[in-house]
Amino acid sequence: MSHGKLLSTFYLFETPIQDACKAAGLVRPGGRAGTGRGTVSAHRFRHTVGTQLAERGAKLHTIMKVLGHTSVSMALVYAQISDQEVLRDYKAVLGPGATIAGPAADELRNGSLPDAAVDWLTTNFFKTELELGRCLRLPAEGPCECDLYLTCAKFVTTPEYAPRLRARREVEQTLALDAAQRGWEREVERHRCTSDRIDKLLADLGQPAHPEE
Repeated sequence: MSHGKLLSTFYLFETPIQDACKAAGLVRPGGRAGTGRGTVSAHRFRHTVGTQLAERGAKLHTIMKVLGHTSVSMALVYAQISDQEVLRDYKAVLGPGATIAGPAADELRNGSLPDAAVDWLTTNFFKTELELGRCLRLPAEGPCECDLYLTCAKFVTTPEYAPRLRARREVEQTLALDAAQRGWEREVERHRCTSDRIDKLLADLGQPAHPEE
């Protein structure tokens, strides 16, 4: 503050950085009256911090917090999927020879996913995670309103989700039993259908329905 007014970022950062650049000889030729422009800017420092955070294994949420981003895709510009957990998950779904299951699995195995879709997923993969797997639906396809692990052609899952799949299977079977005791046949059918679908996903992943198996 100066005399009750906020000092501008230009005064606080850009001006002294430009002065330092000129003193150090880090100046591009040209500019008004023959004065050159410094090769370093406040934005360049900001970009360096974001890149160093990513390269040293910082979480995407950490990068977002430090840089003040509200969009994950903005943080991924710096990270370039440098976050090791995101990179591991990405390879587990989209990498060669990945063990996957779900309606989208064949499309991924056959390499028939359009380049534009792969580009979007590369940048936004952090946002595709669901309770039991990943949704590969693109923004242009509109909102999704289906039961993701039953009918959605964009759903895919990996062995890492096996514990969640088993837990959801147990919940569905408990609900089916409760519905049967109440005489709610349609509910019994619905919950058993979900349980059977999860059984199929686990089988496709080569995972047992029960962890002790």
